[in-house]
Amino acid sequence: MRVCRLGSRRSVLLALVAAAAVLGSPLVRAAAPTQKVARVGFVSPSGRPRGVDEFWQRLRELGWVEGQNLIIEQLSAEGRIDLLPAFMTELVGRKVDVLVTWGTRSVLAARNATRTVPIVAAMMGDPVRAGLVTNLAHPDGNVTGLSLAWTEGMAGKWLELIQDSVPRLSTVAAIGDLGNPVARDMAKELVAIAPTRSIKVRVIQVNDREGLDRAFKQARREAQAVLVLGDFFTFEHRREVTALAARYRLAAIYPLREYMESDGLMAYGPDVAVLFRRAAEYVDRILRGARPGDLPIEQPTKFELVVNLKTAKALGLTIPESILLRADEVVR
Repeated sequence: MRVCRLGSRRSVLLALVAAAAVLGSPLVRAAAPTQKVARVGFVSPSGRPRGVDEFWQRLRELGWVEGQNLIIEQLSAEGRIDLLPAFMTELVGRKVDVLVTWGTRSVLAARNATRTVPIVAAMMGDPVRAGLVTNLAHPDGNVTGLSLAWTEGMAGKWLELIQDSVPRLSTVAAIGDLGNPVARDMAKELVAIAPTRSIKVRVIQVNDREGLDRAFKQARREAQAVLVLGDFFTFEHRREVTALAARYRLAAIYPLREYMESDGLMAYGPDVAVLFRRAAEYVDRILRGARPGDLPIEQPTKFELVVNLKTAKALGLTIPESILLRADEVVR
């Protein structure tokens, strides 16, 4: 009986050794799950900036592949800002590991939906002024990401560009949805610094499609050029915005390159693709254990200037060589 028990024990030991060898093989290690499958929620408040594709591409480069170790929960409000609170609550209910969005209003909706799920903003206005964080270097909450820093010197650069492009410019119309914190801050900054350049700024509120035509008619009566503010509404209707600028023969400068896709005259602002790629790196760090409150909120380091000479010709404008030499792209 003792021999039989020893033989049985020896058989069990041999079986365990064999199993350990098999489990240790590269084939089995590759098949076995090496990490938790991450669930990322992504809410687009308006349209689709070109940076969105860059975001997913960068995540793949960092090793996060949908269907393998990544589940994507994606919703788009298509400019319906009123839908954002419900969207954020829905994704929090789906137990996402990270909630990604862009735009100050959208980030506010996300933060109102959760104070525990990490939130990464691909781009937003001033998060301190908006009450999202108390400190850029140490957010100390569940919100982090990239700030557009629209009001830190941008207004002066826009005024300089449009003043150098439009002869005898005396008045500029700033058109946008002032219900948006970013647009409101931009307008205040423009009004504050315009006198230093001997220019007047007329701020025109618009937040519905019917009001767009009225806004540009007013701009035509009161100004010689237009600055389009950065907000969801004007971005969502950017084709109509650029078409109205052309119809009323108004030189216009825009905050993002996307407006140039429909023959805008000039755009100067942060490179959105860079911001979204950087946001993917934030998501990667959080999925690997970093706390959002420990990740400093960054501001753009790369800006781009795009000029459309065909549109300038149609408006009877000659863009100075000094601007063309600074441009990252010139459409001829």
